[in-house]
Amino acid sequence: MPSFDVVSEVDLQEVRNAVDQASRELGTRFDFRGIDASFELDGSVIRIAAQEEFQLAQMLDILHDKLIRREIDVRALDPGDIEASGKQKRQSFKLKEGIDRDNAKKITKLIKDSKIKVQAQVQGEQVRITGKKRDDLQAVMAALKESGLDIPLNYTNFRD
Repeated sequence: MPSFDVVSEVDLQEVRNAVDQASRELGTRFDFRGIDASFELDGSVIRIAAQEEFQLAQMLDILHDKLIRREIDVRALDPGDIEASGKQKRQSFKLKEGIDRDNAKKITKLIKDSKIKVQAQVQGEQVRITGKKRDDLQAVMAALKESGLDIPLNYTNFRD
């Protein structure tokens, strides 16, 4: 029986490349000349630092642009609070990976409500979808893409 897995993963190498590109762009931008601003990737946490909050917002736009160009969904960023210490303002973003139990339940409920003849079962941080026809599985993929869930979804391990 054909099946595939619904997962939420981020390619850390692509994230590293996007952060490096954002750092390079920061060094060439005129509005950031002479300003102590930086991007930093530490494991699965991206930290941005600048002198003012509006600069953090501009840096976030740069980061989003670089992530989108590297085909990384920006919904994978989980923003933290803006922290102030001295002249620096900092904000950290955790990378969301894996499907938690609540989102897995939403995915299985969405599949059951769509009345497509497939089975969905939660397996740790992924959801396995199994059906008799490949067309049914593709319909499930389309339904999940249109659902508007707040996590990025990837479809892996397709077996026919």
